[in-house]
Amino acid sequence: MKLKGKNALVTGGSKGIGAATVLKLASEGANVYFTYNSSKEKADELTTKVSALGVKCKAIQADAGKPNLVKEAINLIGKELGTIDILINNAGVLEATGAIGEINEDQFEHQLNVNLRSVFTATQASVKFMKSGGRIISVSSCLGERAIFPGLSGYNMTKFAVIGFAKSWAQDLAAKNITSNAVLPGPIATDMLSPGAENLSVFKRAGKPEEVANVIAFLASEEASYVTGAAIAVDGGVNA
Repeated sequence: MKLKGKNALVTGGSKGIGAATVLKLASEGANVYFTYNSSKEKADELTTKVSALGVKCKAIQADAGKPNLVKEAINLIGKELGTIDILINNAGVLEATGAIGEINEDQFEHQLNVNLRSVFTATQASVKFMKSGGRIISVSSCLGERAIFPGLSGYNMTKFAVIGFAKSWAQDLAAKNITSNAVLPGPIATDMLSPGAENLSVFKRAGKPEEVANVIAFLASEEASYVTGAAIAVDGGVNA
């Protein structure tokens, strides 16, 4: 119970890495609130499962494609809980694919809002409710370090930028004893996994969402008090 009594917020928490993270943080004793977009049934199921662990849990609908809604949700959460000790910036989409010159600009703008602007907005709002010892963990990607495939420049850009945010915020928040780190998943068994991507891993398998959540939970704990400004790969050796 390394996180007992802590209040955590996970964006995009109803499925995939987000849902695994909600469960992991709760299993370590944290109260966990999470946002979701359209997966209400999954959000309700997860809330029931987490509440059974004896911690507070609430799902709040907030489309990460509309950062102002994320800000409103976080202000409500912060006022209700009093403090936000742990923020997990997890919400993300993979779209706006294609070579430059062929990218759908509406999809590009939506991807920018979800993957980047909402990360900024969520963090800007959350730090107002954070005290010394706070934790910010932003989910980037192994594609935030290296452009492996053609046709993903829009996605790659957002994930490179998330790492830049994480490193910069480590500088901004050090005086308040708040850490900021990025986690870089590789091919993970979620609905975003592209066919054959698991073969990029040296293990020739897709990672489990729980394997990413375990690293996030470590970074959220007191054990990681001297880790900040890091970009930690959980990619099965893709970028080794």
